[in-house]
Amino acid sequence: MIIICPCGEKKFEVDENLIPDKGRLLKCGSCNQTWFFNKNVSEQTEPLIDKPAKQKKILYKDENIDKSVSKAPIKPGSELVKYKPKYNFTFGKFLSYIIVSIITFVAIIIALDTFKSPLSSIFPNLELVLYNLFETLRDLILFAKDLN
Repeated sequence: MIIICPCGEKKFEVDENLIPDKGRLLKCGSCNQTWFFNKNVSEQTEPLIDKPAKQKKILYKDENIDKSVSKAPIKPGSELVKYKPKYNFTFGKFLSYIIVSIITFVAIIIALDTFKSPLSSIFPNLELVLYNLFETLRDLILFAKDLN
């Protein structure tokens, strides 16, 4: 037995033994619409929703347009251009990386110097390393001043 959903979009093939003589409440798996179906009443349900008619595409063929397109000369600048990626590393980027690295290095030194006593139990030679680092930085600053 073929049952048509009231929306008209789906048709279901159902065994007649599954529907009792009193009828059964059915639910469409596509549109989730429920309706009561009685197999003793042989009424065909008409779709509740009219399907919109599909519009056919109209193809216009104009010989004048085809001829003008085929005769058009190809301009030298209208070819497909493939762009190569530019190397984006510039001196400005290099300088900004150096500045960020110096600021990060100074921040690490300040943090280590701030927590010198608690960290010295984990790293026993931390105080000596920090002292030598500060002396090296002082020597570099004095060297830069002597260049002037």
